[in-house]
Order: sequence, then structure tokens, then C-alpha cells
Amino acid sequence: MEKFKFYCPTEIIFGKDSELSTASLIKKYNGHNVLIVYGGGSVKHSGLLDKICQQLSNDNLSYMTLGGVQSNPVVRFVNDAVKKAYQANIDFVLAIGGGSVIDTAKAIAHGLKYPQNDIWDIWTKKITLTNTTPMGSIVTLAAAGSETSDSAVLTNEQTGQKRGLSTPFNRPCFAIMNPQLTYSAPNYQKACGIADILMHTLERYFAKEQNNYLTDYIAEGLLKDVITQAPIMINEPTNYIAHSEIMYAGSLSHNDITGLGRTKDFSVHKFGHELSAKYNATHGASLTAIWSSWARYIYQKDIRRFCHLGKILFNIDTLNKTDETIALETIKHFENFFTSLNLPINISQLVGKTLTDEELTYLTSMCTDNNTKTIGNFSPLNYQDVYAIFKLANH
Repeated sequence: MEKFKFYCPTEIIFGKDSELSTASLIKKYNGHNVLIVYGGGSVKHSGLLDKICQQLSNDNLSYMTLGGVQSNPVVRFVNDAVKKAYQANIDFVLAIGGGSVIDTAKAIAHGLKYPQNDIWDIWTKKITLTNTTPMGSIVTLAAAGSETSDSAVLTNEQTGQKRGLSTPFNRPCFAIMNPQLTYSAPNYQKACGIADILMHTLERYFAKEQNNYLTDYIAEGLLKDVITQAPIMINEPTNYIAHSEIMYAGSLSHNDITGLGRTKDFSVHKFGHELSAKYNATHGASLTAIWSSWARYIYQKDIRRFCHLGKILFNIDTLNKTDETIALETIKHFENFFTSLNLPINISQLVGKTLTDEELTYLTSMCTDNNTKTIGNFSPLNYQDVYAIFKLANH
């Protein structure tokens, strides 16, 4: 186990009716004038938005609402939101939604401290972030784990770049997590969320460091639990236990605890970011579309790790089988699992076509910053590697 620092100050309020504590929590973190950020109409149709607004009014908190966050949040929306929020003297940002809404709220919170600057200057580190506005979240989709993570992702629609920003300032003050609020999400969104949860841990599990047993056990337990509970969550839309397990796993999977003591890889996320930026694909689906091609390309880097994971997660019969056979069976089991959730396992299933060589070259160039850097740590990938993986997935 390598040395590490772990800091996750987010207060988690988990369980039925936990959203009833929203106003008192905002006051606890010195909020008075609140910007409520949300996505589509679901939080309005469900009555949740009105419920929260009434609660804030009853506690003498001022607020304004801002909807319209899209699934791949964009820079323009954030910049416009910062201007409106700054003029309204907002001192607290509340996200009601899933990862895209929470990431957007994080970006707005940062932008309020630098209102004269484009938010992309913070994302590209032209400006060093040294402060932010307090923000919290009410989670309505178990997926990204943004409610407790130190990361947030934005897409620059002008340049086509989708980039993540990791900073302690991305940790929200609080995360309200009532599993019942995730019941009404469409099955496809739930499935994409399940994929993102798995990937956040798999991107940490496949690492160069060895002999990191406790972190391995935590990661393997989380992966096993999600794979077990996922079909129940999809088939039983009001099963509280399954939704609870998946929701909690989402936070643990991306607050860093499943990767402590080792380096992150996140090369598959990089592939997925370029696919979703170019084709506006849902984030979780972009990951499953590329993961098995990545895995088949690099599995020999640590074939025994793939074998071990297959035995833990899928009870693969190893009798009279080579490590190579077991590793490839593990990858196939993951593909079968994704397929059972109606998620894509290649690019054509994701975007509805096979890509031209010109498109593959564009994606590869974006992924490697015009062939100026490698991606990943478990098996660092150069331009030729990235192109080969995109091509392998292009069917």
C-alpha cells in the first residue's frame, strides 16, 4: 500500500425523508440566499422541487431556481448561471439531481468566486482555484458519486473538449440521499448509473501497486454488491433495499475509498469522455462501450488480477483452465452483464453506426491532446494504443 491522504468532509444524510433536513443544513453551512440547480422536468413533476422551495421559504431562506442542465453539462450554461447568481448575491448552491446537475452546481459555486472569468479557465487551470461557494446536493440518481467526490466534469462546446477537474473544493458540504427519490428514474438512466459506479471502482482496482489487500477487499465487495443488486433495482422499481445499496455504492465508488493506497487509471473514462463529447452519448453507456476492448487490449499487463476478479465476481470455474482463458471469460462476463442491462458493449451500439477512420483519428487525437501525452497509469497508452482500442471497439 502506497502512502496517501484522504479527505472527504461531506456530511451524508441517508435514508427515507432525509430531504426534510435541507433547510437546516443550508443554514448550518451559512447559506441565506440559495441557487437551486436542477435538470429536466422530473423534479418538478414529482413535486420534489416545490417541496424543497416551500421548506426554504418556511425557514426564511431566499432562493432562485435554475433548470435545464443537460446530461453532458456545458461551459456556456455555467457561465450564464454564474452571471445570474452573482447578480442575485447567491451565497449557497443546491443541486437537485444526478451527477450532471451536481457537477454543474460545483462549477457555478467555483465561478461565483471568479465572476469575471470564464469557468473554462478554472477547468484548464489557467486560474488556480483557491476558494469556492458552499454547495450541497439532493441526489435523485445513483450514478456518478459526485455528491461526495472531489471531481467534476464539463464539456466545452466550442472546442469539443470534455475535461474533469479534481480539487478538494469539489467536495460538497452535504449530500442528502433518500433512495426513494431514485425510484422514478428511467431504467436506462439507472443502468447507466450502475455502469458508472462499477467503472469508478474498476478504474481504481486495476493499478500498478500490489499487496493492497484491504482496499482490494473494499473494492471487490462493492463490485459484487452492485452486480448482485443491479438486476433487482431494474426489475423492482420500488425495492428500497436494492436502491439503497446502489445509492450508497455510488458515493463510496467515487469518494476515493475504493482506491486508497494506489494510483488511479481512468483511461476508460478518457475514452468515454471523447465519445460523449463528440456524440452526446450518456456517460455510463460510453464507458461500457469501450471497457471490454480496453480490457482485451491490456489484460496481459496483470492477467492474474483479471482471473482473481472473475473468480470473486462471477464464480468462474477455473478447473483445467489457463489464466488466459479465465481472464478472457472474466471480460466476457462483464460484457454479458452490461448487455443484460441493455447497455452498449461497442461503439456502433452506442452511437448507432461504425465510425470512419477519420472519426477514429479525431477521437484519438482528442484523447491524447494531439499525440502529446499518454493516458492511464495501469497500462499507459500512447496515440497508437488509443487508436487501436478505439478501432477494436468500432464494430
